[in-house]
Amino acid sequence: MTFAPALRAEWIKIRTLRSLVGGLCGVLFATALFSAIAGLDGEGEDFDPLFSAFFGVSFGQIAAITFGAQAVSAEFQGGALRVSLAAVPDRLRWFAAKAVAIAIPALTVGLVTGVVSLAVGKAALGTKASGLTWSEELRGVVGCGIYLMLMALFAAGLTAVLRSGVATLSILIPFLLIVSFVVGTASAGVADFLPDKAGQVVFHETWDGALGAWTGLAVTAAWTATALAAGAWSIRRRDA
Repeated sequence: MTFAPALRAEWIKIRTLRSLVGGLCGVLFATALFSAIAGLDGEGEDFDPLFSAFFGVSFGQIAAITFGAQAVSAEFQGGALRVSLAAVPDRLRWFAAKAVAIAIPALTVGLVTGVVSLAVGKAALGTKASGLTWSEELRGVVGCGIYLMLMALFAAGLTAVLRSGVATLSILIPFLLIVSFVVGTASAGVADFLPDKAGQVVFHETWDGALGAWTGLAVTAAWTATALAAGAWSIRRRDA
């Protein structure tokens, strides 16, 4: 089977599994909800209106990594991977199709989420968001789509290595919610290069760290590429 039919088959799997569709819906809901809450409480000396408008991404990314992890972990249940590889014997081609089938809906939902989050966040902020420029808002929306896509793919690559969605989420969720925050508090220089902290620079109106908006996303992309490469190696070398 060539790449196009393999991609079509993987896309059918994703859109017909309710848990995966629910995960994508969760990205939008969680991000918009927490962005609205942050906007209502937006104040303080270090207040950043752009980050406040996209604050919900910190929670929406949990749904994004759940989507990526579940999309791959489903293949390790009930011998599904053997069936997939019987149809697409080239393991790297199959894994590439799986990654693209995850990336496209994650990017699409991420961009929609960015638009909704910005609108909800600005509405909650009111006049406190008046200083935002259209270029900053566009950067936030585009960055939201790219960031959520990268996090979903990061989880997908790690799941291919661990062969368990539960194991992947058991590592990533505490890391994103606890470890990254603790490291960021203790050592900002190191935290700048963590996958979530680096990518979220794009949501700041101004940033004094080592990375810029797009270089931060590039660091997150490097983490994602590493995870996908490790996942591809695992799929190619290990038994189905």
